[in-house]
Amino acid sequence: MQAVYIHGIRVAEILQKHLIGYQNVWLVVTHMGDPKAAFLLYFPFTYFLNRRTGVRVLWVAILSEWLNLVFKWLLFGERPFWWVGESGQFMGTSPELTQFSSTCETGPGSPSGHAMVTGAVLWVMVTSLSTSLYAWSGSFLLKIFPFLFYMPILLAVCISRVFILAHFPHQVLAGSLTGAFLGWFLSRWVPEGKPLKFFVHISMGLLLGALLLHCGLEYTGVNLSWSIQLAKKWCVRSEWIRLDTAPFSSLNRDCGAALGLGLALYLKPGGWSLPRAPRALSLAFSSMALYHVNRLPLPTVPTLLFYFLFFVKNTLVPLIVIAFIPGLVHSFTKHMSRKGDQKQK
Repeated sequence: MQAVYIHGIRVAEILQKHLIGYQNVWLVVTHMGDPKAAFLLYFPFTYFLNRRTGVRVLWVAILSEWLNLVFKWLLFGERPFWWVGESGQFMGTSPELTQFSSTCETGPGSPSGHAMVTGAVLWVMVTSLSTSLYAWSGSFLLKIFPFLFYMPILLAVCISRVFILAHFPHQVLAGSLTGAFLGWFLSRWVPEGKPLKFFVHISMGLLLGALLLHCGLEYTGVNLSWSIQLAKKWCVRSEWIRLDTAPFSSLNRDCGAALGLGLALYLKPGGWSLPRAPRALSLAFSSMALYHVNRLPLPTVPTLLFYFLFFVKNTLVPLIVIAFIPGLVHSFTKHMSRKGDQKQK
């Protein structure tokens, strides 16, 4: 693997040399490929275009990010920003590399979560759009048109991850291929019509399953905090180490969102039936609400309190999008319609 890692460092060095003038663009791309973007951006946007596809996007995001965490614990995987200094391969010939605010993630590097979750979620979105275009037009060319965007978008996310030294090229390739497969496989079954206890069992199953795996690996002598120690050691700025990028944060995001999805579908089975304008209004209000929920500061000490509140915060995401905001918009538009009818009378 040493030769693969060295080659990956050389690729990152070339990318930074030629693309450093566009670093802000690549930082935006890496943020758009962040797994949390699937929950906060792609899920609400898709949901208000097509409810069933939106639920499918969230479902695939939950399971693909959870599987990515499991794969990382089992496969380990170095990250470029710490491997350069830790490996001792560049004594006297250290490559000229720059770290960024999004570089210093604390989990293992293989496979890339950005590439894997984006690949899975994007597959759901383009296949749904492809089906809709074909049903509308009957044109095979329009049917394949959405797929022309799939590879370039995913490639851009992969390049951004290598560019900022978060991943090696083989890690983003592995994440992309796995994500595309998961998008195809997981989206074939959407958990609609399931009782609330199904989602409670899924949420608790994901949590307990990950914890049991973690404890089992630790019991056999595997130190799963090794990547956190290396990230803290080699990150050039300590404030770039954030608890919300830790492996257990992604676990709580997935478990919280699974529970929130169940609660939302339980509170409003089938969702709210809204015309086009109220749906656009719901999307706007949901986006604002999720923005503020995401920016809500959480205490990082004690750590268990942070994880609990992070779980609760992500439970709110499906509730806001599926139940709360559309319900308020529905009540408001219904009230305004009644007032209009009374004026006409």
